[in-house]
Amino acid sequence: MKVRTRTTAIIGTICLVASLALTTASADESAAPRPAPKVALKKVATAQTPIAGAAGPGGTLWIAERAGTVRVLSGQGLGKPVLDISKETTTDGERGLLGIAFDKKLAHFYISYTNLEGTSTVDEFAVRHGKLRPETRRTVITQTQPYANHNGGDIKFGPDGYLYIALGDGGSGGDPHGNGQNLDTLLGKLLRIDPRGGKPYAIPSDNPFVGDPKAKGEIWAYGLRNPWRFSFDAGTGDLLIGDVGQSAWEEIDWAPAKSEGGENYGWNQMEGSHPFREGTEPANHVPPVHEYDRTGLGCSVTGGFVYRGKAIPALKGQYVFSDYCDGTVRSLEMKNGKVTGVNDLGVNGGEVISFAQGGNGELYVFDIAGSVFRIEPA
Repeated sequence: MKVRTRTTAIIGTICLVASLALTTASADESAAPRPAPKVALKKVATAQTPIAGAAGPGGTLWIAERAGTVRVLSGQGLGKPVLDISKETTTDGERGLLGIAFDKKLAHFYISYTNLEGTSTVDEFAVRHGKLRPETRRTVITQTQPYANHNGGDIKFGPDGYLYIALGDGGSGGDPHGNGQNLDTLLGKLLRIDPRGGKPYAIPSDNPFVGDPKAKGEIWAYGLRNPWRFSFDAGTGDLLIGDVGQSAWEEIDWAPAKSEGGENYGWNQMEGSHPFREGTEPANHVPPVHEYDRTGLGCSVTGGFVYRGKAIPALKGQYVFSDYCDGTVRSLEMKNGKVTGVNDLGVNGGEVISFAQGGNGELYVFDIAGSVFRIEPA
């Protein structure tokens, strides 16, 4: 009996150890990070300081050049300018033609630029048969800028059909006027307007600060320093913002598609998730989903897009972004608003100033020196 019991115990112990080993191996395998998607950058065009892009009619990609021209990239290459406002803007500081967007029906085209006085301006053009109608041009919204930097300038239509406009804190350094936390100015904010709902525009009734006498109704989110590039996930509708830091931290902010707006991303009390110059964290601060410091080569985050194309299945659902100084193209794996992985995609786009998303969901990388790349499978 004793021998049998001991043998049984030994066998049981061996089985238990084997089971634990298998369980541990299984856990290690499931916890092992997935390899980064293998991608390549294919140069598809050379432009003059390409700074923003938007998917246009007929599978084209419209490209804004900072000095004031817009050109169309098609299967035949990059065409001649279809719009030239170079006499109406300047490129001193961080000014120029900064953003472009089409509405959902591709019936109207919008440009975001700083005029000769440095005022942030958004103009609208009607589009017919894929071409701009210059005679229909009108100004939708303007905002004076106290300095020549931190203009923001990106524009996008959200899943709700409204136009979102990113404006920096007004410039200089450290937000000397406290615009980021001041709801009585449009500076340092993400705006949400209906450009076709009124003259010159309408404020959606469900904007978070409508009816607040101490706040601007156009505001959707605030506490931003220089939200240079933002986008909506074409698959989920979630919002992601690349907000350029002051001197220590670069950040990427996130809001779910179901958000009712009103997020406070913290600037100038916070830089990323860190107090800025002994600032006090606001009670309603929404911290970034990802941040990185400037101890490496990075100095200015360039927000991108969640990949929803078909050419690179392994990249699907990942947020692709870069940094103007570093140039490495990276991606974030996310789940329920949390970052679960950060990937170096192994390619460098130079001085990456912007990304663009084609109508088919494929992504383009813009190098301010002129190269326009498409991200393709390696």
